[in-house]
Amino acid sequence: MSGYTEEYLKQKLTEKLEASHVEVTDESDGCGGKFSAVIVSSQFQGKALLQRHRLVNSALTEELKTIHAFSQKTYTPEQWAAEGH
Repeated sequence: MSGYTEEYLKQKLTEKLEASHVEVTDESDGCGGKFSAVIVSSQFQGKALLQRHRLVNSALTEELKTIHAFSQKTYTPEQWAAEGH
């Protein structure tokens, strides 16, 4: 059990990545061990998928020590708009 909440992770990602949109879903039935996230940030511009994921992981360095599973989808604002959002 990590003790982290969807709201806490959303706030941290928004702040650290200057994200324009963040969705975090606790997929662990409330124990905080498994999360998925959608993150939209201009910091992802020109970066490969692996570089984007490293940015996200570095923003959550401490949290990921106790979160067992964290899946992420990363978009630039342009990619997010092109997806129809």
